[in-house]
Amino acid sequence: MLHFLLSENFDSLLAPAGIIFAFVVTVFAISRLADRLPKDAGRAFAHNGKLSAGKPRGAGVIFVPAFVLAALLFAHLTPELVIYLILTLLCMLMGYLDDASKIPWGEYKKGFLDLCVAALVAMTYLKYNPNTIELALFHVQLTLPTWLFAILIVVLVWGSVNVTNCADGVDGLSGTLTIISIMTIYIVDRLLERGEGFSFLILLFAVSILGYLWYNADPSRLIMGDAGSRAMGLFISVAILKTGSPLLYIPIALVLILDGGLGLLKVALLRFLKIRILKNTRTPLHDHVRKVWGWSNTQTVFRFAIIQVILAVAVVYGISM
Repeated sequence: MLHFLLSENFDSLLAPAGIIFAFVVTVFAISRLADRLPKDAGRAFAHNGKLSAGKPRGAGVIFVPAFVLAALLFAHLTPELVIYLILTLLCMLMGYLDDASKIPWGEYKKGFLDLCVAALVAMTYLKYNPNTIELALFHVQLTLPTWLFAILIVVLVWGSVNVTNCADGVDGLSGTLTIISIMTIYIVDRLLERGEGFSFLILLFAVSILGYLWYNADPSRLIMGDAGSRAMGLFISVAILKTGSPLLYIPIALVLILDGGLGLLKVALLRFLKIRILKNTRTPLHDHVRKVWGWSNTQTVFRFAIIQVILAVAVVYGISM
C-alpha cells in the first residue's frame, strides 16, 4: 500500500515536471540553435511569401526532438508508443531534409514517403489495437475488416500530414490550430476514458509547440517548415486513432482540412481529371482571406482558431451527452 501511494505521488509530480521540461527545453534549444537552421528563400506563390525570406526554416527539427526527449524521460512508454515516437521523428527528418535541400523534393517523392509512413502507422495500430471504431457522437461501435481499416488509416495519416503541411503559411497558424485539435482530442480521451498512455504525450507535444510559438508570433523569428508541419500532421492522426473514434478527425481538425485540403483537392482534380473547381478562390484558404478579404495575419490566426474552438466545444458537448 505504501509503495502504491509513493508511486502515485511520484507520478503526480513527474507529469507536471515533464510538461514544464518540454516547454523549457524547446524555448532554450530554439534560442541557441535557430540561427543554425537553413534560411527560407521566400514562397513565390504565397501572399506576402517573400517576407519570410532569410528567416531560419525547419524549426520542427528542434521542437519535435524536444518533445521526444521529454516523452522518453517522463512518460510511461509502451512498445506501441515508442514506435509512434520513432515515426514522428522520421516524419520530422524527412521534412527537414526537404527544408534544407537546395532543390526542393518533388510532390511525388514526398507523397510516396508519406504513404510509407502511413502504412507503418496502420501496421502498428492494428497490431496493438482492435479493428473496431466508435461513432462517438452516436455511441455506436462498428467492427471493420482489417484490410479496410488499414486502408482507412493510411488515408487518414496521409491526409493529415499533407493538409497540416499545406496549412503552414501564416505565422502561428498551423501550430495554433494543431494545439486546439490535439487538446480537443485530449478532452475526448478523458470523456471516453481512452488512450491514457497517449494522452500525456498530447500534453507534452502541445507545450513543445507552444515553445516554438514563443518565437513564431507575428512577426516571427523563425519558420516551422516541413520538419514541423509534417510531424504535427502525423501526431494528430495517431492521437485521433488512439481515441478509438477516428471519424472525429473531421470536426476536430476541420479548419486544417479546409485550409490545407482544398488546395490539394483543387490541384489533384485539375491535374488528373482536368476538372476545374474553386476558380475564384485562392488556396490555401489563408492566402484567400488575406489577399482577397484583406485580413491581417493576426486576424487570420485568431479567426481560424475561433472557428476551430467553436467546433471543438460542439464536439465535446456532443460526446458528453
